[in-house]
Amino acid sequence: MELMFIGADHEVTGSCHYLRVNEKNILVDYGMQQGMQVFESAELPVEAARIDYILLTHAHIDHSGMLPFLYARGFRGSVYTTDATADLCSIMLRDSAHIQMQEAEWKNRKAKRSTENALVDPLYTMEDADGVIKRLIPCEYDKEVTVCDGLKIRFTDIGHLLGSASIEVWATEGDVTRKIVFSGDIGNMDQPLIKDPKLTKEADYVIMESTYGNRYHSDEKPDYIGDLVKIIKSTFDKGGNVVIPSFAVGRTQEILYFLRKIKEDRLVAGYENFPVYVDSPLAVEATGIFQRNSIECFDEEAMDLIKRGINPLTFPGLHLAITSEESKAINFEHTPKVIISASGMCEAGRIRHHLKHNLWRPECTILFVGYQANGTLGRAIVDGIKEVKLYGETIEVRAKIEKLIGMSGHADKAGLLRFIQGFEKKPDKVFIVHGEDSICKLFTECLKVEHGLNAYAPYSGTRYDLIADKFIYEAEPVTVKKKGRTMSDVFARLVAAGQRLVAVIYKNEGVANKDLAKFADQINALCDKYER
Repeated sequence: MELMFIGADHEVTGSCHYLRVNEKNILVDYGMQQGMQVFESAELPVEAARIDYILLTHAHIDHSGMLPFLYARGFRGSVYTTDATADLCSIMLRDSAHIQMQEAEWKNRKAKRSTENALVDPLYTMEDADGVIKRLIPCEYDKEVTVCDGLKIRFTDIGHLLGSASIEVWATEGDVTRKIVFSGDIGNMDQPLIKDPKLTKEADYVIMESTYGNRYHSDEKPDYIGDLVKIIKSTFDKGGNVVIPSFAVGRTQEILYFLRKIKEDRLVAGYENFPVYVDSPLAVEATGIFQRNSIECFDEEAMDLIKRGINPLTFPGLHLAITSEESKAINFEHTPKVIISASGMCEAGRIRHHLKHNLWRPECTILFVGYQANGTLGRAIVDGIKEVKLYGETIEVRAKIEKLIGMSGHADKAGLLRFIQGFEKKPDKVFIVHGEDSICKLFTECLKVEHGLNAYAPYSGTRYDLIADKFIYEAEPVTVKKKGRTMSDVFARLVAAGQRLVAVIYKNEGVANKDLAKFADQINALCDKYER
């Protein structure tokens, strides 16, 4: 029984853990790296086609975004997750595939203009996203699910995003059972719409995040509505727009929740009927999913509105931009307005279009409402960069840059400690992941010195024997180096197809000899055709 750390180790994005139980190969999350990567991530220890199950904590792309890539490389197993996460993945993974295909198309047009022949394939396609979406198995919160012999799981609401969960895993080999808890991303307390994180009482091993393991959000409960009103009023008084780069799933719905209250109570004096534009087809679809999953996931305050017949996510003056024409028209309408657009870190999507039109205007405000990873455009703007390049044009940053302090889907240090102290008996070992390098180290020391826990922050590639309770291999940090392409994208697909074929062969052991012989003849005929 082995645990291996693959991604988001001394890093904040690209979450992935590998678990082997009774010769079954299991992944917990398989996320996309976003922003700057400091350390190399280890390769999966087995080919994609040999992965039997994936347990998914939530739908954010840094936890789910590489699932279609895995499918493209031969994965045909099952993906277990919550009902709401399955719903969100059905739109988010397709949206990610669309972005991958767009970027590949742009790079290929550029290559052709420069007479280069180095054409690229997208990381994955819409067909790959559709393929893995069909393998999602929705599960209810708080219900034990038997995945296979020796493997049971349970999803617990962790309050980070609609459908987000920590995952309890009971793994059994022979007469030995170990309980492993993967925290996923632990939610902040008192968030709008969704419930507070629920604690887990017992575990042998805990793998927990540490994103904000070095800081506290605020000693006082943040006044998000009051802060929003001040920012909107001061910007409108100057004739500018408030542009909010926002994650399409989660943060956009929270902002709409606040804006509904602001509009209902007419809090922006002189601009009571101000327009609000949500410019993200993904955010529009996600908002519908939030509404469909309200009974299971919404907190008491939001449910009280619903019971009174009030939709907590809509209001007069809300405009939803779906088409590119509707998106472009927003900045040609001169009334001061609030524009909410994705992506939240300004790395892709329509927000870059709105930054191009508003960043250079001193009367406008760019309001950040979420975490900005190192290496992203959003982080650069927050850190005070003076000019940025958008669509080949250099744009001077003259707009006012604001942050909604304390607004985070991640628990702060107090919330992280609340989670780990919720275990009635100290776990045998706590592995600290999903945090920047220095934060991982500081939070690990805090747990060891101040709370007497056996804590450890693994680097990618570290392997642990869960039965013997000892390290198989303690990886050292490997800094990312620039490297040239070793094989073409198309050849990589061919290699992956070959690996899938080998996995399929082993899965057919025990099939009737007649069928195996026919299978062998087909493979040999294919080899004869292409052998050089």
